[in-house]
Amino acid sequence: MTILIDGLQKRDAEDLLEFELKNRNFFEDMVPSRGNEYYNPDVFNKNLTALLDEQFQGLSQFYLIKDNKQILGRINLVDFDEYRKGCHLGYRIGQEHTKKGIASKALAVLLESLTDTNIEVIKAKTTTNNIASQKVLEKNGFEKMEGTRDEQVEKNTYKVNFIFYKWVKGNHS
Repeated sequence: MTILIDGLQKRDAEDLLEFELKNRNFFEDMVPSRGNEYYNPDVFNKNLTALLDEQFQGLSQFYLIKDNKQILGRINLVDFDEYRKGCHLGYRIGQEHTKKGIASKALAVLLESLTDTNIEVIKAKTTTNNIASQKVLEKNGFEKMEGTRDEQVEKNTYKVNFIFYKWVKGNHS
């Protein structure tokens, strides 16, 4: 399967909302809910416009992970820090596309695209129980930062801690 990352655009609104609705329960099993209002088409389009504006200003980069036909997931670089030449990574893969190596491939494509940019450090975090995400990060040269932090997220009736990772340009194989 060929994996592409395609910069988020306004024309993606309808397909992206469909992707988010289709995977809502799956995503909400892993991360806090965005709330019902997020999925209202008017609100969704307003939020998308805000993301596109943020992208236009150079503060973030938002991508859709696709094969030739459909959205498989999302991958984003956010919170750009020009002084430190860094940013933060986030990604999510639709439920029917998990366990196929798509996240690893998409992250590899994204990292390869950064060779001509000033981004030198990317930070990421995942929950301690998200072993698949930990493997994706480690496979792509991210290294665990010392320990976990007290930062927690409430997940249904329990709390989980985060593991923090860092990728440094030139320090991976």
